Amino acid sequence: MTGTADNKAVKNMLHILASDFLQGKENVLRLATVALLAGGHVLIEDLPGLGKTTVALALAGSTGLSFGRVQCTSDMLPSDITGLSVFNRESGQFSFMPGPIFNNIVLLDEINRAMPRTQSAVLEAMEERRVTVEGTTHRLPEPFIVFATQNPADQSGTYPLPESQLDRFLICTGIGYPPEQLEKEIIAGGGVRERISDISPVLSAEEIMAARRAVSSDVYLSGRVVDYIHAIVTATRSNARIQTGLSTRAAINLAQAARAVAFLEGRDYVAPEDVKSVAEAVCAHRLVVRHDFEGYGRGELLRRIIADIPLPLA
Repeated sequence: MTGTADNKAVKNMLHILASDFLQGKENVLRLATVALLAGGHVLIEDLPGLGKTTVALALAGSTGLSFGRVQCTSDMLPSDITGLSVFNRESGQFSFMPGPIFNNIVLLDEINRAMPRTQSAVLEAMEERRVTVEGTTHRLPEPFIVFATQNPADQSGTYPLPESQLDRFLICTGIGYPPEQLEKEIIAGGGVRERISDISPVLSAEEIMAARRAVSSDVYLSGRVVDYIHAIVTATRSNARIQTGLSTRAAINLAQAARAVAFLEGRDYVAPEDVKSVAEAVCAHRLVVRHDFEGYGRGELLRRIIADIPLPLA
């Protein structure tokens, strides 16, 4: 397979993080890596204190990419993220001071505590990889990935993300509580934040970009797999419990994420199982469930829809 060396470097990073620093978080690490390979963004929704921020810090440290962190609050302004122009008395001119969005990996911690106006400040960055401030457009570095965390919507002081912004996230997932024995070991040993700060980079920006090119150009997506993705998307649009089904962007994202999964598995083609394995993380957060069917979780509803669609032959 073309790009096998990049595959090994990425898998080595995953192994180090999962075995030495973030035991019990293999699934979220893998999904975050899929997003990194597919050029997408990650949203982690779960209760405070379960390691959402730690995952982002570990990923940044192991890749050696520049890292910016924004602790979102209700009084934050869009310029706190994008930057602003500052008047220089000596030159008599304004100069642009870039904000934390101008990094390879940007952590928006507790994004749903920021006001909607501030949340919308990152829409252009997530979609276009650029930021427009005071009429001037600035390009963002590559690779660029937004890693956002949010608390459950029923917690106080939160503002729900609009559907247009949720659709910009390639992956949405949770973390959950660790297994009993592992949690006891964590309690006994303390947190890993200090250890994570000492992680040595094992994956360079050049290797990440090479892996992205391999995912996009070297992993084959057959017509049958395309039909399978389209069947999933179409089924969400015609389901009586769903008000808004999956968009074309969601279908494109699902295909790209499946390519990244195949790449991690060392294959140069996408299997239907690759699509199914990431479908919930890529698609469930984009669904809008009708009010009279709110008892159904989006993830559960999507799993039922997918279960009714037969897997095509490879």
